[in-house]
Amino acid sequence: MKAQLEELISKISSGCMLPEEISKIADEAAQAYADPQAFLAANPDINYDDSFPIPLGEWVVIGSLPETVLFQADTYEALFQQIVESFGPQVSFVLKPKQLAKVEPLKALNRIQVQLASLSPETQGYVLVDLSEPLDEALQAVLVYSSDLARVMELAVEVGIYAAPAYEALKAAQNQE
Repeated sequence: MKAQLEELISKISSGCMLPEEISKIADEAAQAYADPQAFLAANPDINYDDSFPIPLGEWVVIGSLPETVLFQADTYEALFQQIVESFGPQVSFVLKPKQLAKVEPLKALNRIQVQLASLSPETQGYVLVDLSEPLDEALQAVLVYSSDLARVMELAVEVGIYAAPAYEALKAAQNQE
């Protein structure tokens, strides 16, 4: 499982994390998945209990991702602001976060996805992917290279962490209403 976690974290971090960081997170998460009680006993500073809606191993992965990798917000405007900031001033975005303020969620997500798809042509752009169960904010997502999307989905299933392209997931959810 450690190898799958390492590959998953590597792909969702899109080059924003060092291999040593990725390996450490994967190792800790694999331990937490294998024996949650032993992991908690060895790490008494961890604030996790059985009321959390995700397994301890998944919680270790999600909680260890830096804010340049895992984006959490209550609105698409705030989520996109974090994404823009993660790229830094050297990358210019046509879409501005404030343009998403009064837009319905599906339209906002579509605009974000169109903007992300235009970046990093060598990887066919980025896809915004919902990851895990949001704990504190309404939205929780990572950026994945379009060229890595299929593998990320496979790995997420293998390790048992929910992942879905954000736009398609919201569109499907709205169609079921």
